[in-house]
Amino acid sequence: MNDAGRKELGRLIGRQLELIGENPRREGLRRTPERVANSLEFLTRGYGQNLKSVLNGALFAAKSDEMVIVKDIDFFSLCEHHMLPFFGKCHIAYLPVKKIIGLSKLPRLVDVFARRLQVQERMTHEIAVTIEKLIKPQGVGVVVEAQHLCMMMRGVEKQNSCAITSAMLGRFRKDARTRGEFLDLIRHRRH
Repeated sequence: MNDAGRKELGRLIGRQLELIGENPRREGLRRTPERVANSLEFLTRGYGQNLKSVLNGALFAAKSDEMVIVKDIDFFSLCEHHMLPFFGKCHIAYLPVKKIIGLSKLPRLVDVFARRLQVQERMTHEIAVTIEKLIKPQGVGVVVEAQHLCMMMRGVEKQNSCAITSAMLGRFRKDARTRGEFLDLIRHRRH
């Protein structure tokens, strides 16, 4: 976002404050429109990120065809329906054929999609499909567990609910043993 866009967004946030009955010129709120505009820019930075630059060439030749798992990847996102946060953990597994992805790049990939206005179901699918396109593995599995403030603070107001979504591609979809191994391994908690 450029300076003009950030300034316009701040102006609109100031107007929102007025519409809910607040005075954006009072001491505690004077800089709130600017802060919220900066916050929204940060929280939605995934729109401006390029996957190739995020991965920075971290695709490597591999001879192994054993399962690669990175689990408990923390993420934060904004629900596209209410613009309230949802947050949780993402678990990713794939079975390489000829290429692997640098392990630190998988959390970065999650952030690219989480830092957009999202629904959990689409985000889960986008992560899986992107990995499939990048390295053409035998299969990809992605499981996302999240809590949604739009369910916790408003609407049904269920503070302990957790949404779980999955995307299983290739062998993870076709082979129950492969899928089961992945699901068993992500259930295992570190001590």
